[in-house]
Amino acid sequence: MAKVSLLLVINQLSLVYSHPAGNSRQQSDVQHPEITLSTDLEVTTSYSTAIQTLQSATETSRPPAQGTIITVLPTGGGITKDPAHLPGVTKTSALLCPEETPLRPGSTSPAGQPADNVFVPLPGSPEPPPSIPTRYDHPIPKQYIADGDVPVQTNKFYANFFLGGQNQPVWTHPYSLYWTKGRGNSYGMGISHIERSQLSFGPDANKPQYFLAPTFLQHVVLSAAELREGTVMTLDSLKAFSAYANFAPHAGAANVMSVPVVQGMGFVTAIYNNSQPVLSSGVFFRSLKYAGTTNDAAITFKYNVQLEDGSQWLIYVTPLRSVGVPPLTLQGGGTIVGPEAFSGLVQVTKNPGGSPTEHYFDDSAGAFATEAVVAGSVSGSTGKYTLSWKKTGVQSQSLLMYALPHHVESFDQATKNAITSLQLSTTTKGMAVAVLADSVTMVEADLPTTIGFTPWAKAQDSHGGTGNVNVPPSAKDLINAAGTTELSEDMIAQTKLNSMYYSGKALSKYAGVVYTMQSIVGNSNLAAAGLEKLKDAFNVFVNNTQPEPLLYDNVWKGVVSGASYRSPTHDLGLDFGNAAYNDHHFHYGYFVYTAAVIGYLDPAWLQQGTNKQWVDMLVRDYANPVTDDHYPFSRSFDWFHGHSWAKGLFESADGKDQESTSEDSFATFALKMWGRTTGDVNMEARGNLALAIQARSFNNYFLLKSDNKNQPPQFLFNKVTGILFENKVDHVTYFGNNIEYIEGIHMIPLNPTSAYTRDKQFVTEEWNAYFSDGRVDKADPGWRGILYANLALIDPQTSYNHFAQPDFDYHSLDGGASRTWYLAYTAALLNMGAAQSEDRAVASYPAQPQECTAAQPASPTGYDTVLPSELPTGAS
Repeated sequence: MAKVSLLLVINQLSLVYSHPAGNSRQQSDVQHPEITLSTDLEVTTSYSTAIQTLQSATETSRPPAQGTIITVLPTGGGITKDPAHLPGVTKTSALLCPEETPLRPGSTSPAGQPADNVFVPLPGSPEPPPSIPTRYDHPIPKQYIADGDVPVQTNKFYANFFLGGQNQPVWTHPYSLYWTKGRGNSYGMGISHIERSQLSFGPDANKPQYFLAPTFLQHVVLSAAELREGTVMTLDSLKAFSAYANFAPHAGAANVMSVPVVQGMGFVTAIYNNSQPVLSSGVFFRSLKYAGTTNDAAITFKYNVQLEDGSQWLIYVTPLRSVGVPPLTLQGGGTIVGPEAFSGLVQVTKNPGGSPTEHYFDDSAGAFATEAVVAGSVSGSTGKYTLSWKKTGVQSQSLLMYALPHHVESFDQATKNAITSLQLSTTTKGMAVAVLADSVTMVEADLPTTIGFTPWAKAQDSHGGTGNVNVPPSAKDLINAAGTTELSEDMIAQTKLNSMYYSGKALSKYAGVVYTMQSIVGNSNLAAAGLEKLKDAFNVFVNNTQPEPLLYDNVWKGVVSGASYRSPTHDLGLDFGNAAYNDHHFHYGYFVYTAAVIGYLDPAWLQQGTNKQWVDMLVRDYANPVTDDHYPFSRSFDWFHGHSWAKGLFESADGKDQESTSEDSFATFALKMWGRTTGDVNMEARGNLALAIQARSFNNYFLLKSDNKNQPPQFLFNKVTGILFENKVDHVTYFGNNIEYIEGIHMIPLNPTSAYTRDKQFVTEEWNAYFSDGRVDKADPGWRGILYANLALIDPQTSYNHFAQPDFDYHSLDGGASRTWYLAYTAALLNMGAAQSEDRAVASYPAQPQECTAAQPASPTGYDTVLPSELPTGAS
C-alpha cells in the first residue's frame, strides 16, 4: 500500500502579511497551520474497506429550519448624527482682502509611470509625527487573538470572531460561519447557507424597507468529540482576506481543530489534529452515502449528504497516516461521527446542482485556500487586479472559489475560462459564481484618469470623460461673489471642532472654495488670502491642538480620536466611534483631500514642518498599501467586496456595514489627488483602480437601477440600499429615516467623481421616485443643497438656477458644502464643451461692500510649534 498521505504540521513560522508589494516587517509571533504532502510517513491506522454505502436517518419528520432574525439597527453604527448640520458655523462681517502676490500652483499632470505592481509602501517612515502621542491601552481590549504585537485588521469580515462574547457570525460569501458555543450541544464551527427564498422582508413584504437573512441555521457543524463545555476558540494569522479559527478543549490546551476562514472559499475545511470528527446538523441529516475517491492519488474520500430540507451537501475526507476509507457513521438524524484519533482534513460544501455538478468539487477536494494576496497594475486608462490564493493540501487539485457579480463582470479571458456552472446565493451581493482557479484577474478598462480637482462629466456612451474650468462671465462673477463671502467666514470657528468628521468636512469645503477661486474664477490674489486662512485652520490638526486630539493606538495599531479615552465611561460613540475605528475613511478622507488642494496650490507647503508626514499618517491608517509595523494593509477598503466597510470594533449581528457610498469614493478620490499632488504615481494609480472598482460595486449592490439583477426585485423601488450589511439591507440611516437622509447620504459630498460613480440613469430614476415635481423643496433645508447639486448630473440648468437665485438661502447648504463650489460645478457641467465666452448660465449678483480684512499669515506647522504634554479635555 502506497504511503501517500497529508502531513499536518503546526509550525512556528516567521510570517509577513502577504501583499505582492512586500512588507516592511516580519511577524514572528504567529502559529500558522500548514499542510504539505508527504509520501514517506509510516501508516499508523488501517480502516476497513467494508464501508456501508448508504446510511439513512431513523428520524422521518422534517424539523423546521429556523434561525435568528434581528430587524433593529445595531449599536456602534457609523454616522449617527446628521452630517449635514455641522456645529460651530459663524460668519464675519468684513470681507477678506486679497493678497498682493498670486498663487503659483504645482502641476496636475501625473509624475511618471506606476510600478508593475502598484501596492508599494509609502515613502518615508511609518512613525507618527511627534505631535501624536502614543497610548498603550484601548477601551476595547484585544482578546482571543493569538498573533503577537502586530497590526490587527479592525474592519474586516471576521471581526465578530474576536469581539464581544464571540457570539455573532461572520460571512465569507456565500457561507456564514459561527462558533456554536453549545447551540445544538455542539462547540464547533457552524456553517449556514441561505437561499433567496429564505430572506425575510419587512415591515411590509410587498414594499419592504429591509430584507435580511436568518442567522444560526445549523446546516452543518464541524466539531470534534473532544470539544465540549469549556471549549475555547482563538484566532491567528489575521490578514486582509483570511484568518484561522482554532478550537481547543480548554484554555491552554492544544488545538484539536483549525478552520481557515477565507472570503469566497468554496469548501469549509476543518484541519483535525489527533481528534475525532463530529458533524452535526440542526436541519438534520436525511442520508449519508459513501461515493468513492476523488483525486489521482486516491487519498481524498467523498460522502454525499442530503439534509431534511432537501439540500445536497458533500463531505470530503483526506486522512493522514492511514489507509482505507475513513468511516463516517450516521447516528440518528443529527450527528455524523468520524474515526477516533483522526488527523487530516474534513471539507464540507453545498452542492446546488446535484450529481451533474459534483465533478467540479471532485476536481478541487483535498485543496483549500488559507489566505489571499492582491496585486494591481495600471497602464493608461486600463487597470487590472488579481486575487491570488495560497493553496494548501493536495497541490495537483485546483482551488474552487466563489466570485461576486462585480468580479464576474470584469473577469479577464483566462478567468472567464475557469467559470463553472455552480452558483450559490449570497445574503446581500446577489449570486456567487464558482471558479476553478488558484487566482482570478479582473480588468477595469475605464479608469478615471482624467478626473482632477475640476468639475468633471462622463463621456456620452463611451469611456473617459472631461474636466472643465470654463464657465461664462456672468457665472464667473456670481461665483466670485459667493467665494468672496465664504472665504470671509471664520474658518477656525467652523473647523476647530470636537469631531474629526465635522472638522474634516468643513476644511474640505473651504479647500473647494479656494481651489474654485484660483482655477475657475481666476481670482488668484483672493484665493491666496483664503489659502492662508485654510492653512492656519489645517495647522490646528497637524499640531494636534484641536479639542479632541488624535493619538496613536499601540494596541490595535492605528490613529484614533482621544475622545473616548477621556470620557469617564469610555464612551465609544463619541465622534461616530472613531476610537473604535468606525468611519476612518470618511473622517480622514476629508483631511487628505484638503491637504491635496493646499499642496497643489502651494507646493512649498509639502516640505514645511510635518505637513506631509501627518497626512501620510492618515493615509496609512485607512488605506495602507502594505502592512508595516504601525498599520495593517487597507483597513477600510475591501478588495474582495469592492468597497469599504465603515464598522470597526463593534460586534454586530449582521456583520460589517456601510451607509455612504459617496463618502467612500470621496476618500478614494482624496488618495488619488494626494498621490497626484505629492508625485506618488503608485498612490494615484491605486486611487484610480479603486475608484473604478467602487463604481462597479456601487452600481451592482448599492445604487439600484430598475434593471438591477443582484438585489431582490421587490426592494429596487427604494433606489438605494440605505445601510448595506453583510447579512441585511435596511433602507434607513443611523441618524434618521427622512428620505433625503437615506438617499442624500449616498450623494454627499458632490465632487468630481460623482459623475463617475453615479450613473445618469440611476440619478434620473432616483430623482423621479423621490424629488421631482417640487418634492425636493419640502426636504430638510440642510439637505436641499446636496439634492439640487446632485441634480446637476442630469439637469445642470435647473441645478444652477437654484444656486444662482438672488435670495439664495445659505441654510440649504450642509456644513461641508459651499455655494461657491455648487455654482462652479453646475455652471461647468452646463457649459461642458462650450467655448468660454458662450453665456448659457445667465445670472447677476448684488454689489459687495468694499471693506475687507487681511488674512493673517499661517502659523508654522509641526511638532516644534506645539507639543501637548497631555491631551486636553474637549467637549464631546
